[in-house]
Amino acid sequence: MSGPVKESSGSNGKPSRDRGDVIGGGVLWLAKWSLCIVAIAAGAWVLGTITARLWVVLLPVALAIVVTTILWPPTRWLTQQKLRPALAASITLLTFVAMLAGVVALIVPSVGDQAPQLADKATDGVNQVRDWIQGPPFRVRDEQLDSAVEAIVGRLQSSGAQIANGVFTGVSTATSVLITVFLVLVLVFFFLKDGPRFLPWMHGVLGNRSGRHVEAVLERVWATLGGFIRTQAIVSMVDAVLIGAALFILDVPLALVLSVITFIGGFIPMVGAFVAGALAVLVALVGNGPTTALIVLGIVIAVQQLEGNVLQPVLQSRSMELHAVIVLLAVTAGGSLYGITGAFLAVPVVAMIAVVIRYIGEQIDAATGGQPEVDDPDTGEVVTAPPPDSGTSPDPVA
Repeated sequence: MSGPVKESSGSNGKPSRDRGDVIGGGVLWLAKWSLCIVAIAAGAWVLGTITARLWVVLLPVALAIVVTTILWPPTRWLTQQKLRPALAASITLLTFVAMLAGVVALIVPSVGDQAPQLADKATDGVNQVRDWIQGPPFRVRDEQLDSAVEAIVGRLQSSGAQIANGVFTGVSTATSVLITVFLVLVLVFFFLKDGPRFLPWMHGVLGNRSGRHVEAVLERVWATLGGFIRTQAIVSMVDAVLIGAALFILDVPLALVLSVITFIGGFIPMVGAFVAGALAVLVALVGNGPTTALIVLGIVIAVQQLEGNVLQPVLQSRSMELHAVIVLLAVTAGGSLYGITGAFLAVPVVAMIAVVIRYIGEQIDAATGGQPEVDDPDTGEVVTAPPPDSGTSPDPVA
């Protein structure tokens, strides 16, 4: 009959742990974190489902917050001049609406005057392409082109009902846009008027212990969001001015409209500038020919290189601290889920999430004394390393 099993000793004379215990501990650790990941994924799915259901409410709120970050500095200045918050918010909001109306009033006549000429030049370009296709090396016959045109026309005629439904859907969408714009303006007014009361109210509702964390996070989120909007506004203005000036000098049709589109597109990082630049090159090609289009292409590339390598790294590094890959993936995901609006809101949302993650990391560092975690050679537990020259043994992390 064998005696009791004794623990074997390692090379340092201390009892060594059984391999089964080590493997079991690792499996339990993996199972615990797997359950945590599944719970987080389920929570994210529920949150995404709720967001999709409440998108008609959340979208105006999100857009109103973005607009509020733009209008808050002048509103704050007016309140510092002893104006009542309601009056300051009204003046700022009415000025903003008047500026937007002025831009629209400036653009619409330009589109109306130059669109017919641009359409005629586009028709000439199509005819040139037709002649080019009929020549060498393709030598496509007129009968083949006519049959292709007839097939397209027949396809359109057979889809008449779908097109009619699309028209009504477009009317419904336009109505929804007007309602959303009106709701955004109303929310912006109240955010400007009562915004400074929100954080103290939230602090009081949550209490001192939780309220101070929520208040600190929301202050950082607000600063980050405002920095993002101001950064994108500066970058977009530089793009619009430089590219717009080149379009005016080259006498490209719809130069003013393309400048405004370039400014608006700049608020969608990477993708917006590319699309606006491609549209400017296309209009230059149709309106002025390939030589002008190549010149515009060179100018657009030069301006975007200046933006991407000088302006955005300098400005955004101070406001967002996000890697370019994260920005690109966020824009792609937002655009695929919620269209152009999702692409516009994707980067601010990711920047705010990054702020929350950084704050949590700071709190963890503060809780652990800012010391790295190591493995205790005696127990195998993860512990916090002692400060340098302290001479004390590490205590296990609670």
